[in-house]
Amino acid sequence: MSARTSGTAPAVLLVAVGLACQEVGASLAVLLFDDVGPLGMVMLRLVFSAIVLLAIARPTLRGHGRDGWVSVALFGLVLALMNGLFYLALERLPLGVTVTIEVLGPLVLSIVAARRASAWLWAALAFCGVLALGGGAGWGSLDPIGVLFALGAAASWAFYILASARVGRQFPQLDGLALAMTVGALVALPFGIIQAQHALLRVDLLAIGAAVAVLSSTIPYALELIALRRLPAAVFAILMSLSPATAALAGFVLLGQQLAPLQLAGVALVIAASIGAVRSSARAAGEVAEPLG
Repeated sequence: MSARTSGTAPAVLLVAVGLACQEVGASLAVLLFDDVGPLGMVMLRLVFSAIVLLAIARPTLRGHGRDGWVSVALFGLVLALMNGLFYLALERLPLGVTVTIEVLGPLVLSIVAARRASAWLWAALAFCGVLALGGGAGWGSLDPIGVLFALGAAASWAFYILASARVGRQFPQLDGLALAMTVGALVALPFGIIQAQHALLRVDLLAIGAAVAVLSSTIPYALELIALRRLPAAVFAILMSLSPATAALAGFVLLGQQLAPLQLAGVALVIAASIGAVRSSARAAGEVAEPLG
């Protein structure tokens, strides 16, 4: 039995714990909206995440060309935009619905990467899932501005994946992420200060903000990094596709947000579409990698 195979079960557990921490962090963030606002929460998350990453990575500022710094700057802007849109959506929509819509970003990216006609079947399934998210009362039951914010977060997540891959090729280990997180924190800083104002002087709110950063960013990223050493990328992506389910559960348990049966069916359809798209994309990648006979 290979080391990768023997470590699969613990690695799956690590991903599950990471997902749980992420949604618990999001739930805590919602509880702070009345005090610091969504943009204040974005600032706290990015600032504390940047501090932790800078302390861990201790990135060097020398030896990087112009292209590298441009990549870091763009990655930081995407981080700030993605988190900002996500929390603005979360202010108006249930956690499960917000995450389900946000997942459409990487889902579309997987469908495009698959380059297979069958991939569009998963796109159709995801579309049906999104329609079902409106629940029995239809999409009129969801805040339209919140939906637009969530769709913007979905698009930003797709760009985040591309920007992250580019920075990962140009910077060693966590250096690029730490520098990009710092850029994102600086971008979010003025908006957060304007919205949160005097609340930033409260130690208890700062402590919860730090907890959100650790739960939503530091712990999940560390666990995912360890899991990726033991899991195939396709399996990891499938597990990450379950995030709408963990978000819906966290929203119900921690925030008392109940989804209608039709909405839960929509979450399930989007998850199924995400898993199908990942598998289709992985098969396509395998076919490209195979030498012609």
